[in-house]
Amino acid sequence: MEIKDIIKKVKQIEIRTRRKTEASLMGSYHSAFKGQGMTFSEVRPYQFGDEIRRIDWNKTARFQEPFVKVMEEERELTMMLLVDISASMDYGTKTQLKREFVAEIAATLGFSAAGNNDKVGVILFADKVYKVIPPKKGRKHILSIISTILSADYIPAKSNIDVALEYMLSVFKKKSLLFMFSDFEDDYSLKILRIASKKHQFLGLRIYDDKDNEIPDIGYTLFQDVETGRQVWANTSSKRWRYQFAEAQKQKLKKIKEDFENSASNFLNINTGEDYSKFLYQYFQKK
Repeated sequence: MEIKDIIKKVKQIEIRTRRKTEASLMGSYHSAFKGQGMTFSEVRPYQFGDEIRRIDWNKTARFQEPFVKVMEEERELTMMLLVDISASMDYGTKTQLKREFVAEIAATLGFSAAGNNDKVGVILFADKVYKVIPPKKGRKHILSIISTILSADYIPAKSNIDVALEYMLSVFKKKSLLFMFSDFEDDYSLKILRIASKKHQFLGLRIYDDKDNEIPDIGYTLFQDVETGRQVWANTSSKRWRYQFAEAQKQKLKKIKEDFENSASNFLNINTGEDYSKFLYQYFQKK
């Protein structure tokens, strides 16, 4: 993808995501992700209904009338986006490639975080961690993240979810909001998933294309795994073969959902043709 094309797509994504990060979604984000504690803001005169525990006794004694301490939630959080850049994510049969769809969702999350003064960072991974963008604030930083996701070299290797989570656990000690984008086609360790879910607030987003789940009847065809290079011939005209393929994908998805649920984390399964904002809104409301 040429630089001019990347710049054009970044601008298009920014325009589209403005509508999705309007007050309703940003408000849901703010409500869903509470801060890590309370901090002192100011002192004001006592009002009926104020908690007695909030009375500032020093100022009350000095002015001979009651004053209370006003506390504010410490809002600043860190959002980390873990993005799978294995070759299977550089694919799509609809209007968008998976990588473009991921970039748009990441932009929506990023602008929601920026609107609440939260930091956003990125870890790009495939068989290993390839790039880390440290958490920062601001619109320009989010635009840079979108550009990075769009322009990354997508790697012809199996994605190693474990290595991405292990890096996250080793570097980011403070509890963070963790969003992982992948098609989850490759294996992972349930133990590491559970540790990451305990340490961070974790949401896995499986981004899939229709053809990931079901293969149409296109006759006797040679398929190649873009991550391993392995090739196999298949008779897609066989109803039995198509059924077995679709059933295997259903069982794999069922296991992933169960693993996330048993790890006390969250999981979304989103098709590249769907309105992802409704899934995010529902997730924020649950939190």
